[in-house]
Amino acid sequence: VGAIVGTGIFVLTGHAAAVNAGPALVISFVVAGIVSALAALCYAELASTVPIAGSAYTYTYATLGEFIAWIIGWDLILEYSVGAATVSVGWSAYFVDFLKSAFGVQFPAALHAAPSTGGFVDLPAMIIVLLVSALLIRGTGESNVVNQIIVAVKLAIVAFFIIVGAGHINPANWHPFAPFGTAGIFGGAAIIFFAYIGFDMVSTSAEECRNPKKDLPIGILGSLVLCTLLYIAVTAVLTGMVNYKQLNVASPVSFAMISVGLNWAAAIISIGAIAGLTTVLLALLYGQSRIFFAMSRDGLLPPIFSKVHPKTRTPWISSMIIGIVVMLIAGLTPIDTLAKLVNIGTLAAFVLVSIGVIVLRRSQPQLKRGFRMPGIPLVPILSILGALFLMGNLPLETWIRFVIWLLIGFVIYYFYSRRKSALA
Repeated sequence: VGAIVGTGIFVLTGHAAAVNAGPALVISFVVAGIVSALAALCYAELASTVPIAGSAYTYTYATLGEFIAWIIGWDLILEYSVGAATVSVGWSAYFVDFLKSAFGVQFPAALHAAPSTGGFVDLPAMIIVLLVSALLIRGTGESNVVNQIIVAVKLAIVAFFIIVGAGHINPANWHPFAPFGTAGIFGGAAIIFFAYIGFDMVSTSAEECRNPKKDLPIGILGSLVLCTLLYIAVTAVLTGMVNYKQLNVASPVSFAMISVGLNWAAAIISIGAIAGLTTVLLALLYGQSRIFFAMSRDGLLPPIFSKVHPKTRTPWISSMIIGIVVMLIAGLTPIDTLAKLVNIGTLAAFVLVSIGVIVLRRSQPQLKRGFRMPGIPLVPILSILGALFLMGNLPLETWIRFVIWLLIGFVIYYFYSRRKSALA
């Protein structure tokens, strides 16, 4: 839950409602939730069968071979690092809003926006990335305690918004319900799919679970169901409080409260949003370092990424390098560009994981599985088709950036990873 609830609901909801789906965004969340649930079943089976750090990378390595594993690993690097940058930009927007609403402090505009959006650099986004990276270097024990505390605060704030906002709903704001038609609903699903990214990160901690065959499926599926219900409720209240045309802002949840004259509630929600985005950032940077660790251990990346600190037992060099790179991306790139890249990368991972389930069932049917997904091969096939469908609703420029990223990965694999890998 700490990994899932964050930027998708606190930041991107407003943009998706204003530009893509209108009040019908609640249907978009259902569509994206169904695709995520299908993929979650695939993740749950593979996570309980191959309980090793690395998430989808490890699963594809075990089922589809080294080259496909490299592709998915390179894809996950895009998902986690760019995803962390996206979250930190959203964090920055709410932090600036909080300073203004609570203390009347106007943060310099040039220091909380990317150059392409009229600013110089997003300084708060860069600072929060460095702070969270430092926390992760100290150890997962400390970061887990912080995560649990903030998740509790975050869920309380979400419930607060639903309860208070429900009393200020104007049903007229729900009409027209689907101003952009069916295409808008599916386009909205492709954008706010970002809100569901996170359940797969549970599987990156397989080696650190006490009972992975039991804990991983419960963590993956349980968090997904809970967050889907929260998203539908928040979206219904949000579009009921404010006309969808006005929601194209970086902080739509607090903006809705301000629009109905509840500035005090907006300040409280900003605190919750900041807390929520912090936990998501924590989970993304944690997951990224574990992906690097697994790929480095297999020889696909330099050994430095699997070097563990003798005291904290964390991949501290990996976490430090990732933190610096993500900090630069966050400070210089606008949030909408980042979010679309994350979505296409994650959906591509879903496709390969779903294929992996089918392959492993046929190649090793006798393998012990802590969780067995029902409906083989129908469910993973539906997962593949659903992910491809949402990918098809993303804009062409996102596809171009994604292809360029993959081509860079192919070059690195051919000149380094292929020769240095453990298999080689």
